Amino acid sequence: MSKRKLGRTGVDLSPVGLGGVPLGEIYKKIDEQQARATLQAAWDQGIRYYDTSPWYGRGLSELRFGEMLRQHPRSAFTLSTKVGRVFRRPADATSFKGEFWRGGLPFEHRFDYTYDGIMRSYEQSLMRLGLNQIDLLLIHDLDIAEIGSADLVAHHFADLERSGWRALESLRRYGEIAGVGAGVNILGTIPEFLRRFDLDFFLVAMPYTLLDQEVLDEEFPLCEERGVGIVVGSPFASGILATGTSVPKPFYNYLPATPRALAKTAAIEKLCLNFGVSLKQAAFQFPLRHSTVASVVSGAGSPEQALENAHLLDAAIPDEFWRELRRSGLIHPSAP
Repeated sequence: MSKRKLGRTGVDLSPVGLGGVPLGEIYKKIDEQQARATLQAAWDQGIRYYDTSPWYGRGLSELRFGEMLRQHPRSAFTLSTKVGRVFRRPADATSFKGEFWRGGLPFEHRFDYTYDGIMRSYEQSLMRLGLNQIDLLLIHDLDIAEIGSADLVAHHFADLERSGWRALESLRRYGEIAGVGAGVNILGTIPEFLRRFDLDFFLVAMPYTLLDQEVLDEEFPLCEERGVGIVVGSPFASGILATGTSVPKPFYNYLPATPRALAKTAAIEKLCLNFGVSLKQAAFQFPLRHSTVASVVSGAGSPEQALENAHLLDAAIPDEFWRELRRSGLIHPSAP
């Protein structure tokens, strides 16, 4: 758990971080006792970087993270959350049915990247967490996959440029936060952000895993040139790099895995078997071989998952395994 520097932020992160998606109840409801036990297991194993978002369970993930983290000295951990959505009571509270999350809290949201929206989101997060300090703030889900159309993305980018960025810059300048980042789900987002804003880091959720490394062509080199740090989220590509291909319906990018993803994963699994390496170990350790990556964040919905994640760095994977991945054309030719 030796800490690694996150770009130019001055923040050191534990190489294993805990993400808040599962405790926001994306796949199934999780009772409070299990949620507390999961967070405690992560802490007990030395994880000191925690990443959540108002979107995860429409506020539930932040509530759960805050309950555990408030028990520890504020200087003992690093916390990141996100901005871009503002929550409100639904007009018809009795019949509210939230989309996407299996559970979560009964609140509606709207996308808002204006100055007022950013500040309101930030203040709402402080209250849900029960903490008066957040280390890192990320601009969340500003891409077509989440917003829905190129026109809406352009509209929200304009709001961020006109006023929202001023809020983030002010929070950073006056020391309320140590760094400003952006979440990245799809290729092409990093250059778009760097063209417009002086960001400190990115949380790359899907484009850099054992299955996908196109960001090595232009996007990661661009970050290296500017001293911009990287946190990698979803190292298991939302499922398939944890479950492998033997389960009935493996997930890739939160959807049933494509034939391409299935075939490539099967080839990597075969190589793992030859070297006595587990697929999970390889998937988790791969991003950390890049010098720009400070931490790999993975969610956990049970104490057992948190314990396993914390120990995925324990296995000594031979260099020959990585070289063979490259020789077989299973990873990018410049992948470190």
